Amino acid sequence: MLLAAKSYVEGGLALVLRAALLLDDQQTHPSAEAREAAGALLDVLTPIVKSWPSQWCLAANDLAIQVHGGYGYTREYGVEQLYRDNRLNPIHEGTHGIQALDLLGRKLVMNRGTGLQLLVDTIRATTARAEATGDADLTSYAGAVGAATDRLATAVATAWESGDPRVALVNATSGLEAAGHVVLAWTWLDQLVAAHGRTGPFYDGKRAAGRYFLTHELPKVGPMLDLLAGGDQLFNEVDPGVL
Repeated sequence: MLLAAKSYVEGGLALVLRAALLLDDQQTHPSAEAREAAGALLDVLTPIVKSWPSQWCLAANDLAIQVHGGYGYTREYGVEQLYRDNRLNPIHEGTHGIQALDLLGRKLVMNRGTGLQLLVDTIRATTARAEATGDADLTSYAGAVGAATDRLATAVATAWESGDPRVALVNATSGLEAAGHVVLAWTWLDQLVAAHGRTGPFYDGKRAAGRYFLTHELPKVGPMLDLLAGGDQLFNEVDPGVL
């Protein structure tokens, strides 16, 4: 539980800091080309930045309560207050359904998929850096992140084969959750590359949390992407009267 919470919170923080850096580059980078690229990547990541931390960092709060056992939901330890405060985030920041429609309906397919390709290329640059270290674990993680990224791109393309937004976006929320986990796996791989060869508890903690996310969380995207690519139309077909 502690590893899961650490991986969610530090991964979410890394994602938000990356977005902040892209915003700075978009506005202040001396190269016009770099400013444009930063803005384009920030557009793609924005729905995930709004949605993923608000969902999964709340899950970390939930785990913090559970770690305390029967005492968790008492004011003595304070984590219950953090949970109640952060429960607002999925409401006013997450709005997962809206962010899912934005990501799958606009950001990943805009300009004939240039947004999606930019994300893929950026992740691929990190996997190349990981492989270049020569470290067996990092090379293995890079392979897993690269495969998940390719699978995401394929699933998005398959979902849009009909050209009908109602059909393509029916499972957009699953697509958002899968894309969020792929992006967070990328941020963890990036942190592991930065920690490579460094010693001390801080870097050991990064390696432990990164290993957890890449081996326990990243594999969850498979069924989500299968659903996105498979195009199950339950949500379009169900009669609201039965609900």
